[in-house]
Amino acid sequence: MSSVPSAASRVVVTGLGLVTPLGVGLKHNWQGILDSSCGIISTTSFPDYETAGWDKIPAKVYGKVPRGSLKDGKWDPLDHFELAESRRLGIFSQFAIAAADEAIKDSKLDLNNLDRERIGITVGSGVGSFDDICEGTTTYDAKGYKRMNPLFVPKLLINMAAGNISIRHGIKGPLHTASTACATGLHSIGDAYNFIKNDYADVMVAGASESVNHPLGLSGFARARSLVTDFNDDPSKASRPFDASRSGFVLGEGSGVLILERLSSVLERGAQDQIYGEVLGYGLSGDAHHITAPATTGDGAYRAMANTLKRAKLNPNDIDYINAHATSTVLGDRAENNAINNLFGDHKNLSISSTKSAIGHLLGAAGSVEAIYAIKGLKENILPPTINLEKVGGHPDDDPEKFNKFDYVPKVARSKEINYALCNSFGFGGVNASIVFGKYNS
Repeated sequence: MSSVPSAASRVVVTGLGLVTPLGVGLKHNWQGILDSSCGIISTTSFPDYETAGWDKIPAKVYGKVPRGSLKDGKWDPLDHFELAESRRLGIFSQFAIAAADEAIKDSKLDLNNLDRERIGITVGSGVGSFDDICEGTTTYDAKGYKRMNPLFVPKLLINMAAGNISIRHGIKGPLHTASTACATGLHSIGDAYNFIKNDYADVMVAGASESVNHPLGLSGFARARSLVTDFNDDPSKASRPFDASRSGFVLGEGSGVLILERLSSVLERGAQDQIYGEVLGYGLSGDAHHITAPATTGDGAYRAMANTLKRAKLNPNDIDYINAHATSTVLGDRAENNAINNLFGDHKNLSISSTKSAIGHLLGAAGSVEAIYAIKGLKENILPPTINLEKVGGHPDDDPEKFNKFDYVPKVARSKEINYALCNSFGFGGVNASIVFGKYNS
């Protein structure tokens, strides 16, 4: 018997949609990656910098989706929604819907000719509509019950991004939401993959969305000493994964949505040219260590990656590129690098980069956005860069031997034959996820 999986059991990616600090849409984002652009700006440029209290926070950089016209790759809700509809939706839902709209269009799926009960959605968020929680609390405290927005609860619920996509497109299959902190995006893709593998659906809309664009959110992470403050005067240099001068992450917002599809479904509709790559394996694990800090050995990350390779039936030396979780924190980057060394230590040609250097940390949306960058790189044979990487490792307590084995793709994108790409996402609570994509081969 042949060991090659049948088309009915294989899952491929056929559509991509993005809203990030690099811009709105896959085209603008990928050009930004190729150009080593950065979407991180200073909070001092915010119109409400003093009135809202941004000025009281020591961290003054943020990965904000650029506002403006869609034709310029920027965000205006009225390019996507009628005014009344935009007012009913939390910003994280708006981002998710826009990314899903693009991904569905990109896939060339004709929903009118498909059984919508065989199409599902798994789109999550780490926090949900944080802005609405804050504003609702302020309204209640100042003006009381009768001035509360009747849509307060539907706007803030984490599952409403998925629910609103379902309603907008009439999708009636599995409707699911993951919320696993900064691993949400990858868990959403992995869950979607499993829904198709286990025959709950033929097509899945998968991803995550986040917008913690409020001083309270920035304050919380700042008080937890998670955020960078060393580059307030030079925001584009603030996110520095794997660098000697890394000192904390940059909070950001955005959404990434992918279309996962059973290969036999793609072949039946003659859409082979739409395939970006194949989902080959999904692994997850728990640290059982600390609510915010990883074990220094990177044990949980190691097990997530090892589980992924086992399910994909791949060896460590098969992986060409890793899109690392690396957020630009001292401990987190070191722990992930330790895990990669422990699993891939004998690899002679492994490239690793962190696209958070360009957009900051999008929390729950990070994994799905970064998976899109990875699978686009896989398709195009391009390594996304780690911008701002001046000196790999070099921070006190970094082991020099563990930072000199691999290519960390400093500063600029480069060409490389990529057959297998792995993505990592790790979150508070000790949650870890990894996914491996492979180049499509009929």
